[in-house]
Amino acid sequence: MKGKISNQFFRNYLIIFCLSILAAVLVYLLSGFANDIISKTLVKNIYPASLLMKDDYTDIDAEPVVRNGGGIQVINDRYEVVYSEGLDTIGTERLTVSEFTQFLIRSKEKGHQYSYDILYNPQGRFWLIVTFPTSIRLDISFVYNREAVPKDVKNVSLVFAAIIVLYLLMLGLFAVVFSRISSVSITKPLKMLLTGTKRLREGDYSARVNLNLKNEFADLQDTFNDMAQKIETEISLREQTELERKRMIMDISHDLKNPLASVVGYTELCLQKTDESDKSLRDYLKIILKNSRRAGDLLNDLFEFAKLESADYSIKLLKTDICEYLRQACGDLLPMLEQANFDYKFNIPEDAVYVMLDTVQMNRVLYNLTDNLIRYNHEGTTLTVSLCEERNNVVIIFKDDGIGIPSDIANNIFKPFVRVDDSRNSLTGGTGLGLSIAYKIIKQHGGNIDIQTDLNEGCTFIITIPKR
Repeated sequence: MKGKISNQFFRNYLIIFCLSILAAVLVYLLSGFANDIISKTLVKNIYPASLLMKDDYTDIDAEPVVRNGGGIQVINDRYEVVYSEGLDTIGTERLTVSEFTQFLIRSKEKGHQYSYDILYNPQGRFWLIVTFPTSIRLDISFVYNREAVPKDVKNVSLVFAAIIVLYLLMLGLFAVVFSRISSVSITKPLKMLLTGTKRLREGDYSARVNLNLKNEFADLQDTFNDMAQKIETEISLREQTELERKRMIMDISHDLKNPLASVVGYTELCLQKTDESDKSLRDYLKIILKNSRRAGDLLNDLFEFAKLESADYSIKLLKTDICEYLRQACGDLLPMLEQANFDYKFNIPEDAVYVMLDTVQMNRVLYNLTDNLIRYNHEGTTLTVSLCEERNNVVIIFKDDGIGIPSDIANNIFKPFVRVDDSRNSLTGGTGLGLSIAYKIIKQHGGNIDIQTDLNEGCTFIITIPKR
């Protein structure tokens, strides 16, 4: 059966109660220690009857007792007050046996305003009575004598004040300990739940919380874990669905290649065997051939795009001198550029700079960028390809002075099927996947590709690849 936090607080209150009892016991022990200290400082204990006693009572020195507010009386065996100095609480010169007996009894009782120290001298056959006003006594009630010696009042007051302060400090310390115990019992599970929530927010859907509690926090723990389990299951299903979707795209694009290749092949054959005089038929066949080839290009790009998104696919990186590679790659692009009547400039260092590169996939990147440049720009556009080193990276700059791309569209240009305006419509033959494929290939190299462009300001593609 699960407990409640209230029960936990109740247990904590029991703990603080026990600690309070312990504090009271300590205070009691300290009171005994304080009593010893007080006894040593009281005037009545400094001048006891045993210290003042003489065989001849006329030799007794009463001066220090009288100076400190006390008094000395001597009573002989006939109960006559034969000597008296200073404070006199007897008030008569002769006592009866009964009166003297009652006096002795009252002198031992608590609550009197005066303290008596009575001692009998058998040789002189007299009683010596030393009397001092009572200072401060803590019994059941608090007794204060206004006639007390000021020194005694001061000393006793200081001791009792110290005891009270110490007791309050102990209670405060115990209260702090109790508050820590109570707060930890609440904040610790909350911190664990917060940690689990942060892990969940950061994408770790396997996050679970184990508080080892049997109160309301346990219900919260179960709710959190159930929620995390459902999220993890949902994400897993989504990932599985996405994986199946990508696999289906790959399979469909692969399966459609052969039929399309047949359509293209037979269309070309029909064009070769068709009579030149049948112009309408040849026009129809040219349209079929053109759209079949475009569909084939789209399927090829779609297949490549799905392959790059597949978790099972990885590029084949080899240590490569990127300067030498880029010179050869640019040389391979020259026929495309010259056929399109594009100008070009290459600025590639002679020194070797090594990176981990998949040259086949990087060829695809450069081809897609060049194809994109030729498709959407006019003749006479100049392409500039340059390479430079930047700390731990190699930067390839692929720049043209063509028509550019509006900045609002450039922000999404690396997303699949993002196209610009009528200057980049389907009539140009683009699939809308070339830049997306280039982006994914560069990312698999551990690098990045960015674009700086605006309408009528040309395009600058900045490719960053880490050195290895």
